[in-house]
Amino acid sequence: FTKFIFPGIIGMTVLMSSFMAGMSVVWDREFGFLKEVLVAPISRASVAVGKMCGSATLALLQGIIILLFAPLIGISLPVVTVLSLLLLMILLAASMGSLGVLIASRIKSMQAFQAVMQMLMFPMMFLSGVFFPVEGLPAWMNVLVKINPATYGITPIRQVMLGTTPDSPFGINLFGHTMSVWDNVAVMVVFGAVMILLAMRSFSSQE
Repeated sequence: FTKFIFPGIIGMTVLMSSFMAGMSVVWDREFGFLKEVLVAPISRASVAVGKMCGSATLALLQGIIILLFAPLIGISLPVVTVLSLLLLMILLAASMGSLGVLIASRIKSMQAFQAVMQMLMFPMMFLSGVFFPVEGLPAWMNVLVKINPATYGITPIRQVMLGTTPDSPFGINLFGHTMSVWDNVAVMVVFGAVMILLAMRSFSSQE
């Protein structure tokens, strides 16, 4: 169980850190700094991208710190596996960071942002397979797990770290198809691209 949950903890750390990226946006708005940024002679879309990149970098560093504990629980990771994990962590951080920035771009107060983040972040975290396999769940929970974008970010981290076999409990069965690592990556790429485009559009319409 320790080896099973360890990749989930890495994913959870990256998820929570990147998802809170929007806090800096709301903070800047409350103190008037965001207004100064928006009137600067730069593209407003680049502000959204910059916020996302900053949050993804911080989330990646926190994930790396957790990853360093792998030898202590008996998980030996080849260099290729570590590099793959880093790429997956960056993808998860960028996708969730984009969602956080998008939400923050429409929220005016820190209190409202914290309330919305908690209502979204904790269900996404607990329904992403961090603490339990995503297969064999009740039907209603199975639906929630599979529409949760974080599931497709945390599952490939576990697949890469612990390996996959045809009967592996780590995969996601979607419409009778067991999602491979690349399938999960494709879902996250599409989700992240949509979120950052929406965030850029939202920043472009800020007043």
